[in-house]
Amino acid sequence: MDRPLLVVDAANVVGMVPDGWWRRRAEATELLRDALEPLADTGMAGRDLPAELAWLAGPALEVVLVVEGAAAGIGGSPSVRVVPARGSGDDAIVNLVAEEGGGRRTAVATGDRALQSRVARLGASVLPPTALPLRARLPGDRARRNRGW
Repeated sequence: MDRPLLVVDAANVVGMVPDGWWRRRAEATELLRDALEPLADTGMAGRDLPAELAWLAGPALEVVLVVEGAAAGIGGSPSVRVVPARGSGDDAIVNLVAEEGGGRRTAVATGDRALQSRVARLGASVLPPTALPLRARLPGDRARRNRGW
């Protein structure tokens, strides 16, 4: 049986940490990829998941990070597959769910309502970005120092 699939909308999730990520999108996306690594082995155990997504708490998730724009050049890692979108990131996510999500549990992490509707029509569950581990702050984050955080 295939591992459950967790697809992460990098363009939507990377901004969860307010540290000037838009100036250093590729670096911020690499930090997001690194924060997702443990989910491949441990699942989302210990996270506050709705009952209908409890299956994500089990081990061995296939984690896929869909990237676009300035982040399209980042590489994958041993535990997180990175898929660069050739056009729209939303279209790439929908295509990925359609091609790889059939016959197995699939969740898409995004706050984008239009994308949530599209993947739900394909049978995927929707996971709010707040359920994911936060990425590390960018090194030398000036926004943090300037605002006294």
